[in-house]
Amino acid sequence: MKFDVERIRKDFPILAQSVCGRPLVYFDNAATAQKPKSVVDAVNRFYLSDNANIHRSAHELSRRATIAYENARQTAAKYFGAGEEYVCVFTRGATESLNIVAQCWGGANLRPSDEIILTQMEHHANIVPWQIVAQRTGAVIRVAKLNPDGSLDMDSLKNLICGKTKIISAAHASNVLGSVNDVCAIAEIAKSAGVKFCVDAAQSSPHFLDDIGRTNCDFAAMSSHKCFGADGSGLLIGRREILDAMPVWQGGGDMIENVSWLGTTFRPSPERFEAGTPNIAGAIGFAAALDYLSGLDSQAAAAHEARLLQLATERLQSIKGISIHGTAPKKVPLISFSCKNAHPNDISVLMNAAGIAIRTGHHCAEPLMHTLGVQATCRVSMAFYNTEDEVNYFADTLERSMRLFA
Repeated sequence: MKFDVERIRKDFPILAQSVCGRPLVYFDNAATAQKPKSVVDAVNRFYLSDNANIHRSAHELSRRATIAYENARQTAAKYFGAGEEYVCVFTRGATESLNIVAQCWGGANLRPSDEIILTQMEHHANIVPWQIVAQRTGAVIRVAKLNPDGSLDMDSLKNLICGKTKIISAAHASNVLGSVNDVCAIAEIAKSAGVKFCVDAAQSSPHFLDDIGRTNCDFAAMSSHKCFGADGSGLLIGRREILDAMPVWQGGGDMIENVSWLGTTFRPSPERFEAGTPNIAGAIGFAAALDYLSGLDSQAAAAHEARLLQLATERLQSIKGISIHGTAPKKVPLISFSCKNAHPNDISVLMNAAGIAIRTGHHCAEPLMHTLGVQATCRVSMAFYNTEDEVNYFADTLERSMRLFA
């Protein structure tokens, strides 16, 4: 069945606008995806009708807000395939989720000379928290290398594992290269070595890849705003027995069992990691986005994204002076590239003048930039609501722009 992208685009009113007198082409989805009207309506409906705090009152608005919030948790668990052995903790996003794993699990379980394995493709959110906990505990970070095409060198990863290895934390998909890691294979390697495995799913979760149950990881982190949901919300999905054994992240209301001047006892997960008033509207907006995605033909949507990626790759390869970073056989619809004689920011300005939104910079992955031998790149990242006409318009515009730097 053909994927009806024009019908889908009508669900995203923001895409109908013009920028600099040109129809908007939004190719910055890896940073923040746009929201369907159903998500905006769900958030508005909460604030207009049900706005109240959760878990704490018997009045009707609080009851409705609590039901909506906990239903959002169930929606997330179902969508991401998190079975009974997992718990979904609402966070501010993938960054906070990874910080919880590093600071709470890492802080309690890492000892001097213990080793943490990361990869060369990691986002700062999956580097900096581990550096902080390593400095605090005396643990050591080891880094698995990449192949020339930007895929993960699995032999490098395997060779790093030793008796001191305690956890592997790796991106499911790179926000710079687009490379998709075989997280099921990494999980199997980790389990055979008695090592924990954490997945940064920020870039994979919007693109219909493996669910959490199939991945068999111990932790997974993701962000609502990359999944077409409300900003400021996200998930930490973790194994129940591990989360319940971890020290808490923050202290405050609703995460406690009892408080006295002599001490405090804490509730089991997920509540123990949700101190204070949560982003209720954000969770509801996240769930609304997942409901929307569930209503799509996921195979058709993924095939459409694959066609966009193939077309964009072919067009960029045909433009003189363009170098693509990351050519792994399996990628999310994302391309980073450099332009000979042109600074990425100059390219971004020229694209914006044509109504095209792209990303430039180090993409919060400075160590990867050093590995690539560049300071920054241009990045186009697509979603199922983008079109082949947009890809061709972008490529035509870029080709004309490159003549200015010849």
